[in-house]
Amino acid sequence: MNNKTPKTMKHICTVLFLIGTLSSFAQKKWTLKECVDHVIENNISVKQVENNLLINDQDIIAAKGQFLPGAALNLSQNLNLGNVELFEGNFIDRTFHSSNVGLNLSQTVFNGFRNTNIYKQSLINREASVLELSRIKDDVSLNVVNAFLNVLFNKENLQTAKIQVEFSRNQIKQVSALVEAGVQPQANIYDAEATFSSDEQRFTVAQNNYDLALLTLSQLLQVPYKGFQVESLLIPTPSEKLIYNDVETVLNFALSNRSEIKIAEKNQQVAALSTELSKSGYYPSVSLGYGFNTGANFSNLSTSNSFFQQINDNKGHGFNLNISIPLFSRFQNKTAVAKSKIQEDNAKLNLDKTRLDLESNIQRAYTDAQAALKTFIASNKSLKARELSFNNARERYDIGALNAFELDQNRVQLVNAEANLINAKFDFVFKTKVLDFYMGNKIVE
Repeated sequence: MNNKTPKTMKHICTVLFLIGTLSSFAQKKWTLKECVDHVIENNISVKQVENNLLINDQDIIAAKGQFLPGAALNLSQNLNLGNVELFEGNFIDRTFHSSNVGLNLSQTVFNGFRNTNIYKQSLINREASVLELSRIKDDVSLNVVNAFLNVLFNKENLQTAKIQVEFSRNQIKQVSALVEAGVQPQANIYDAEATFSSDEQRFTVAQNNYDLALLTLSQLLQVPYKGFQVESLLIPTPSEKLIYNDVETVLNFALSNRSEIKIAEKNQQVAALSTELSKSGYYPSVSLGYGFNTGANFSNLSTSNSFFQQINDNKGHGFNLNISIPLFSRFQNKTAVAKSKIQEDNAKLNLDKTRLDLESNIQRAYTDAQAALKTFIASNKSLKARELSFNNARERYDIGALNAFELDQNRVQLVNAEANLINAKFDFVFKTKVLDFYMGNKIVE
């Protein structure tokens, strides 16, 4: 028992440590930056583009290799068995062995600049993949910010609903005391209880929306939902200072710096090089070649030198110059060039479309941000007015000048005003984040 006790205690400590680690992980609250960093590191689309970059690297290596000479070593061994006619009517059984060794080198001298254009294409394709990786990271980050803000939005709604439930519960106690004192009728208790039930229902809906928002964010991050929580943020009060003064500032920056524009420009360059590649079919091709060959033969009908002696005696060198001039390709070159020009035109149209789409999105985002600010200002004024109205209604209710139904109507209008203000605030924050996104600013700050 004395020998086993230390091991047992060690196992217990290990288990307790693991339980504590898992518990602390479950209680961890994710910050916005941690969420964005995590999704960029683990997002499948991001990893796929990173793999495409690795493929681009191999394409560049392969394109460089086309400028180098090709080399091939050829080895052959032949065996012939059977009768051979040495003289007319005179046959003899012969066994013949033949061994050959050859080394061939080939070098392309000119092929219509095809290798050069393929190498340029491989470099541009890699640049486009780098830009695509940046674009996807931006899109994924914006989605996470939206989901994160949605969690905070539903959390504030939940807190408002909870306050209303507490208010209704206290209202029941207050009405009960007034009924017992004979100030209010018994029916007011039933009205207060009905209001409490409605508030509990709203609280349940708010709780469900908050849970769904957390679930959506956890799924986006690909982390377990159980125990998943986020850190609260200090959301700034909407102000005109948070909006860019002029939409032209955002447009000019985005059209010059956004990844989607640069990707479309790279695709246009690749299409132009594809046209040049197609034209290479009209040019002659020139290549040089060198070959070294040797061999050895053995037969049962003759005595030959040794294998290595024959290899040394039969050495030979060969040089060749090949020139191929295309005369008629059955319209293959013509159609290839025509199709490449059409694809090049499509690439130009795609660039124009990308610019128009980006401009339209920015104009809409800027307009939405301005509208969101106006909505917040109006909602803030409405909330202040509803607070004054509700406080006045409650005072009138306490002295019996207002019935429970009329008080509840005022309270519902106050709750709606609070919800509208919360919605307007978070809507404005996200709209300004979209503008920051187009301006290339860090949206996690």
